[in-house]
Amino acid sequence: MFNLQLRGADIRTEVVGGATTFMTMSYIVFVQPTVLSICGMDHGAVLAATCLSSALATFLMGVLAGYPVALAPAMGHNFFFVFTVCQFMGYTWQQALAANCISGTLFIILSTVKFRVRIMEAIPQSLKSAIAVGIGLLIAMVGMEWSGLVVAREGTLVGLGDLHSPPVLLSLFGILVISGLLALRVRGAILIGILVTTLLGWIFHLIEFQGIIGRPPSIAPTFLKLDILGLFRDQGLSNLLAIIFVFFFLDLFDTVGTLIGISERAGFLVNGKLPRAGQALLSDAIGTVSGTLLGTSTVTSYIESAAGVTAGARTGLANMVTAGLFLLALFFYPLTRMVGGAVEYGGIPLYPVIAPPLIIVGSMMMTSVRSIKWEDYTESLPAFLTLIVMPLTFSITDGIAFGFIAYALLKLMSGRGREVNAFVYTFAFLFVLRYLLKLGA
Repeated sequence: MFNLQLRGADIRTEVVGGATTFMTMSYIVFVQPTVLSICGMDHGAVLAATCLSSALATFLMGVLAGYPVALAPAMGHNFFFVFTVCQFMGYTWQQALAANCISGTLFIILSTVKFRVRIMEAIPQSLKSAIAVGIGLLIAMVGMEWSGLVVAREGTLVGLGDLHSPPVLLSLFGILVISGLLALRVRGAILIGILVTTLLGWIFHLIEFQGIIGRPPSIAPTFLKLDILGLFRDQGLSNLLAIIFVFFFLDLFDTVGTLIGISERAGFLVNGKLPRAGQALLSDAIGTVSGTLLGTSTVTSYIESAAGVTAGARTGLANMVTAGLFLLALFFYPLTRMVGGAVEYGGIPLYPVIAPPLIIVGSMMMTSVRSIKWEDYTESLPAFLTLIVMPLTFSITDGIAFGFIAYALLKLMSGRGREVNAFVYTFAFLFVLRYLLKLGA
């Protein structure tokens, strides 16, 4: 079913890859309930919805598309859900879920007519490579921040953290262990490094052992609580359309960027195109709809899946492992929290166990930079803007936007406008329009 031999994979490697992916993205199990509870949603119910929707969407991706790409509620989307839709615009969380569900339904429709597939195939190779590199830099930056190696500084924005702090030292140890195992070509190096780092953190009382098994929380407070009638009744149509568009817009480009980045790294692209892209995008869309019905925000493909790919995952079998672990997280919440939970230091939450694999994976994704035509400025400058904007703004979407706009403009200015696909021009225009609307807001 998963064509292990055809992709040069084996069961052991797929299990390790699936487990590694889960370990690197398990933080969302703890972050998502905290974020959504700000707008009044039940913490435990959001936890259950997050685990269930992640398991379902990840399973579908593995079965329908056969790719080792896991899905879960997206960071960034949840903040738009809470702080913009609910707090700034005044919608209830039930209405926000309804708008999010409509966006996901629109995604399903467009996936069936191959609209999203055409978008992926229309993206120039230089931008595809730059997206992969930019996402890698973003992952590494997040890892540096979560380790405590990089901290906020006035004047320079960021600076070096306290190298004497226990979380930083534990993160450095994790980086060293994983790097050493990779240099020795040990399979499952990232997963082994995570487990060894966790053990050391527990030995030195930095990580507290909190038990193994806990009772899963009830999903009833958020299950099928969408307020579709109130969504259309209480606010203007223009606001509603804007919300649905942004949900759609964010999911589209975060998903495309993630799939391209991981596929570039894993070698799934064939002549710059992703086979079975339609099935992959459909799985993502179904994940969003199911997530909103259960009680969580946009479910999308996770770039942390690159950790599993680096550990050797190449088929959908790895997703079966990741999906199973999301379900197990409902019952082993205390143990999962010990591995992927935050460590408070100086009032700042750090993730010294999860940070090392993020930094390592980010460095590995730099290899795609070789595919950029650096001697052609109409290709290299848009690519550079793409890869540098992502980590500096913490936004995959803005990185893609700058790349698209620059690519279209430079091709036109150089008299090579016919080289550009109509989709690129269309979305470059939409990106410009988006920024103009933000300026006028």
